[in-house]
Amino acid sequence: MLEVKKLYSGYEGKDILKDINFTVKNGENLCIVGPNGCGKSTLLKSIANILEYKGNILIDGQEVFSMNRKYFAKKVGLMSQITEIYFPYTIYDTVSLGRYAYSKGVLSKLSKEDDEIILDSIDKVGLLDIKDKLITELSGGQMQRVFLARVFAQDPDIILLDEPTNHLDFKNQIDLLENLKEWIKTNNKIVVGVLHDLNLVQYFADNVLMLQNGKVVSYGPPQKVLNDPVLDDLYGIDIKGFMLNILKKWEGCVAN
Repeated sequence: MLEVKKLYSGYEGKDILKDINFTVKNGENLCIVGPNGCGKSTLLKSIANILEYKGNILIDGQEVFSMNRKYFAKKVGLMSQITEIYFPYTIYDTVSLGRYAYSKGVLSKLSKEDDEIILDSIDKVGLLDIKDKLITELSGGQMQRVFLARVFAQDPDIILLDEPTNHLDFKNQIDLLENLKEWIKTNNKIVVGVLHDLNLVQYFADNVLMLQNGKVVSYGPPQKVLNDPVLDDLYGIDIKGFMLNILKKWEGCVAN
């Protein structure tokens, strides 16, 4: 179980997040939504123990800042937004980095079990046929899938995802979310992800946490949160009306 209690966090002594509270149980996924700059990525970085925080972030009752690095890596995996690539590793080599927490030392070799997990993780994201290709030669969408495979290989209890569908075409967005759904339910794990596309949130989330100016303004199942009147004020647009208008256009396509 992941529990966040009275969380305050930010940068250079200024709190971006203020009094954040929520719980995610095993077998569930939580989507974080809100406009740019509301604190979504800051929340993920706090849970990932990258930023200092006040309050409590507990995994199975244990404070995350008290965990050593290897133990924490078995508990939490972070897939952040793609920035730059520094090393010309192959897909296989990049995904194998996810097995760091299970190694006996820096120079230790991968075990047969490690190899099977790495190949299975690459297969899950549909890249097994090009596993020996250099990541410097990949598209943004392929890179996104490589990083997801690396997190799968890490096999943490909790996966944190920062806009995981960026760079992906529509089919691969759905495939990625389906892979995550299966991973959650099969392994009784947790996913906490930032998503901008509210259609995907409606499709994927068990619960939704909506942020505005670093504070929680709505929390609960997507049917509740995405029907909350605060949604339109938050984004400055009649979102449901817009979505229904698009649906009518699709229905027109079908009729024709």
